[in-house]
Amino acid sequence: MPAPVRAARGPLPSAGPVARVPVRGVAGSTREALGFALVGAGAIGRVFADALARVDDAELRVVVTRTEGSARELAAAHAAAWSTDPGRLAADDIDVVVVATPSGTHADLAVPALEAGKHVLIEKPLDVSLAAADRIIEAERRTGNVVAVVSQHRFDRSSEKLVAAARGGGLGRLTSATASCAWWRGQSYYDSGAWRGTWALDGGGATMNQAVHVIDLLLAVMGEPVEVFAFTGTLAHERLEVEDTAVAALRFASGALGTIHATTAAYPGVEAALRVFGDAGSAAIVDDELAFWHAAAGPRPEVAMAESGAAANQLTAADRLAADERGLGASHRRQLADLVRVVRARRAGDTSARPRVGTAEGRLTLATVLAMYESARTGRPVRPA
Repeated sequence: MPAPVRAARGPLPSAGPVARVPVRGVAGSTREALGFALVGAGAIGRVFADALARVDDAELRVVVTRTEGSARELAAAHAAAWSTDPGRLAADDIDVVVVATPSGTHADLAVPALEAGKHVLIEKPLDVSLAAADRIIEAERRTGNVVAVVSQHRFDRSSEKLVAAARGGGLGRLTSATASCAWWRGQSYYDSGAWRGTWALDGGGATMNQAVHVIDLLLAVMGEPVEVFAFTGTLAHERLEVEDTAVAALRFASGALGTIHATTAAYPGVEAALRVFGDAGSAAIVDDELAFWHAAAGPRPEVAMAESGAAANQLTAADRLAADERGLGASHRRQLADLVRVVRARRAGDTSARPRVGTAEGRLTLATVLAMYESARTGRPVRPA
């Protein structure tokens, strides 16, 4: 992966005026599409570039990296400009900056972009520390611009159904939940970039980088955790500062209990799953797809001990994800479209418009992960800050 783009703290240097050219806009409209800049041309940067090509009212204008070759290659594939100068993000043809660089660089790129008048989409996590996250939040408040945090699985239809039911009481009182990300990453994955497996730029291991998505969904359903107790270990990899395995127990503000399991040491890789249990229903999402659903509408008949609740699965064919809803990038497109909606609403005068996943949600997820690390370090329960 190319070296991370680092921006000097403070305002971005002006890149000067950049001529706008006619671009694809919304069908039936003559208005110009929103101009996007993509910072980072690694694996996730390529996902965003591909996703933007399929989002109405959005156009990738420039790819910015420190490495000319990677910027030029990705830009050419999408008919965009390229630059190795972070100052290019301040150009007047850019409306939204997508930060897709190593986690520890996010605030140093997002804050100057906000101060230059741009809206920002930040790849998870918000950054690697709460101090850095709060710098972004303060810049968002000060400038009045929009910050969205990538949590694309909140835009999966499976997740939307579960969150709506949980918040609307469709599962009764939520009693517990389990979030697990049991994946495998070989040693070559961590050796592929000097920043991987470091606290400064990766911010953590299996919890911060792989399980963070299922943790985010856990919080979307269950609400704020008030106590976290965790253990972590590095059990299957070498030369890492961070963990490849973690477990945690959580108590939520509602009184419900939960567990988190995160690992990149589950050869050959199993699944990411969220299972939620209530006194009127239960649900399970496995690898983005609803695998179990039962919500009692009305009286709840007693279930005998010899009976299996699995036989009461209420899933239908309509709950299955379509082909275009699966795979990396599908839900990224929906999150990008959500951000476009918010930016357009703000420009139309609706200052209350906000992204479905913003800095408040991103900060809570980051605080929960950091609480796990602090608990593992101290051997004591921790309340997410």
